[in-house]
Amino acid sequence: MALPELNRCLKLEAPLRVADGQGGYTQGWETLGTIWAEIAPRTGRSVSGLEVSLSRMSYRITVRAAPQGAPSRPKPGQRLLDGARVFDIQAVTESRAGVKYLDCFAEEELAQ
Repeated sequence: MALPELNRCLKLEAPLRVADGQGGYTQGWETLGTIWAEIAPRTGRSVSGLEVSLSRMSYRITVRAAPQGAPSRPKPGQRLLDGARVFDIQAVTESRAGVKYLDCFAEEELAQ
């Protein structure tokens, strides 16, 4: 198996609850840092609604491994940004490429 080509610099973000001043919360995002990654498309689907059509693509995003609990280790519920593109992380596992890498299974949703 070939080693992944980590040629994309992505921003890793975690959800952050921010008080709205009225006793409730809104969701914001906190930047944890940047990581280099390889992005490989997997599958996609299109869903039509009354006012908008959505396209949902899934990706395998390979990054360097980090120890459990490290802030640089992606987790489900976090997201990766590539410019204006947003990849919501669904699952993270050790990579097929070896113990030095992690595979993040993520989805990107686009309105058409």
